[in-house]
Amino acid sequence: MWLAVGVFVAIAAGAISQRVSGMGLGLIAAPALSLMLGPVVGIILINVLATINAVLNTWSMRADVDWGKFAPIAAALVVGAVPGAFLIRAVSPSALLVVVGIVLIIALSVVTLGKRYVPPIEGALPAAVSGAVGGFMNTLAGVAGPAITVYSQAARWPQRTYAATLQPIFMVSGAVSFLIKELTGAANLATIPAAFWVAAAAGLIVGQVAGTKLAPHIPSAKAHTVALSLAFFGGFTALVRGLVGMFGA
Repeated sequence: MWLAVGVFVAIAAGAISQRVSGMGLGLIAAPALSLMLGPVVGIILINVLATINAVLNTWSMRADVDWGKFAPIAAALVVGAVPGAFLIRAVSPSALLVVVGIVLIIALSVVTLGKRYVPPIEGALPAAVSGAVGGFMNTLAGVAGPAITVYSQAARWPQRTYAATLQPIFMVSGAVSFLIKELTGAANLATIPAAFWVAAAAGLIVGQVAGTKLAPHIPSAKAHTVALSLAFFGGFTALVRGLVGMFGA
């Protein structure tokens, strides 16, 4: 029961953050669910929920989506998703937790500490590269946002365009990661207990409703900072737990 409550809280918090700031469901919930349910089950649950959540957000934020920027990123997502799925099959759960933690910490460090040093870029190739990296990270760790954020900073996207265009990108990345895992046998939805689906669905609904009401009253920069801080904590926690599992304690 307590695990189901934890799933509900993590999903609700992530959905609120994503509706307010543009991303947050994967950043907040992926580390938490990896710890509670294991890195394979936790991340595939995030992939499914992120897809559903992104569909809802894409519709509500559709007026600000830049479909021209979306296209090359979305097309490249599958390129990174495939090796991510095979890596999941090749390593132990503890080693996967270590990888998830390291990937999160590096990606978040780039987004928060290194974005000011990223030079201006433009064109389809950098967008496609960010999409491929995002697909790999999303399949492995349930977070495509940091890779896309680095590109958006370099391409100097306006905040409204960035937040809105992330939503269909998340929709595609979540669906691609889930389908590749199912097709390659890297994960199986049948292993997830029904109670977790119910808790996750409830958290998603609560998060969507609360986020929609809170969005006009909360500066997106502040919500984004909180989401990144929580994600850093989750990444470090996943890394420590994986190391303990690998080497014993």
